[in-house]
Amino acid sequence: MNVSEIFENTSKKEVFDKSIEYWNSGKTKEWLDLGIDLVIGKREGYYFWDMDGKKLMDVHINGGTYSLGHRNQEVIDALVDAAKFVDIGNHHFPSPLKAKLAETVVKSSPEGMKHVIYGSSGGEAIDLAIKSARCATNRLKIVCVNNCYHGHTGLAVAAGAPRYCDLFHAERPGEFIKVPFNDEEAMERVFAENDDIAAVLLETIPATYGFVMSKPGYLAKVKELCEKNGALYIADEVQTGLMRSGKMWCIETYGVTPDIIVTSKGFSGGIYPISAVILNEKASYWMTQDGSAHMATFGGSELGCACALKVFEILNRPETKENVDFVAKYLREGLEKIMADNPDTFLGIRQNGLIMGLEFAGKNGAVVAMQHLYENGVWAIYSQLDPSVLQFKPGVLVTKEYCDELLEKMAKGIAEAKSDILAQA
Repeated sequence: MNVSEIFENTSKKEVFDKSIEYWNSGKTKEWLDLGIDLVIGKREGYYFWDMDGKKLMDVHINGGTYSLGHRNQEVIDALVDAAKFVDIGNHHFPSPLKAKLAETVVKSSPEGMKHVIYGSSGGEAIDLAIKSARCATNRLKIVCVNNCYHGHTGLAVAAGAPRYCDLFHAERPGEFIKVPFNDEEAMERVFAENDDIAAVLLETIPATYGFVMSKPGYLAKVKELCEKNGALYIADEVQTGLMRSGKMWCIETYGVTPDIIVTSKGFSGGIYPISAVILNEKASYWMTQDGSAHMATFGGSELGCACALKVFEILNRPETKENVDFVAKYLREGLEKIMADNPDTFLGIRQNGLIMGLEFAGKNGAVVAMQHLYENGVWAIYSQLDPSVLQFKPGVLVTKEYCDELLEKMAKGIAEAKSDILAQA
């Protein structure tokens, strides 16, 4: 039975029943309890369709995975072409595709970046970034922020919020030091009290925490403290990188050059799993000691590299950046009008380019907004660590016509959510 037959011969009820029995019962029930009875079927561009035919505009894009749209034809063509010649390759040896992609990524990154090491997921890449910092500094401690999210693998989950860490007993007392985001004094205090910090690990904009924007000078101050105290700066750009801010890496919009950049999600346009850690010379120290000390069978798959090369070709086109700048401004203007019409419920817009968090009244205002937007054909997800903020992530290639349709549906959905938002506030 091929893929199309599986979709055609499976009912929506069967999917839910089998998911509860065989897949992740907790996650399945969580969405159903919120009234989100979604099973994605057809997908194309910045739309997807529920199995029952409901059409939705995708402005969550799976955390940035589909920044170029679902099933981007150029990326699919690159994968199909590559599959005529290569497979995943062999992780022990160099290859033309791995080398070409590494060169492309380094040349698209801030000055001083030297090497690229591949993984297959964001969490895996965060793990390697932490390992690299520890090797380079011969220190153990990692500073990160309260309510951050860096993935679900061993070191990544230990760096994250208690919601993702405590259930699995992944906490590592003394190794991971948590401080409030945007609190320079707290960061200074941590460095004053610890002379063995290996790195500071920060999402440039903490997405799962509700797209909190850094205060002017905050990230530069963190970088200064790292340099002063011999620590490395790791920029988690999994959700914010790849031109979503109007720059290839969001950290560039703050005038900060990190020692390590981590990327995943949209790195291959959502077509093939691949991630990367971009390192400067100091952070690359472990390679000079034992280049086989870290390996990943599926990291840097040649098929994934072919997809990522096409993604970078698209992102580096001048018209792509021009479109990001236009859409960011155009949607901001439209959202401000909607906010003016709903001043007691739609309270604010957190934005850097196409990275946006929409603030709603009450502790769970964004959950209510999500439910009403879903009914009106817009898919956006509340921030799990701050359910008053809606994650709003339009793609980098959306058109003006798409934006007009989106703003119309946003206006209707938010207006309809008003009474329910006020009731829970």
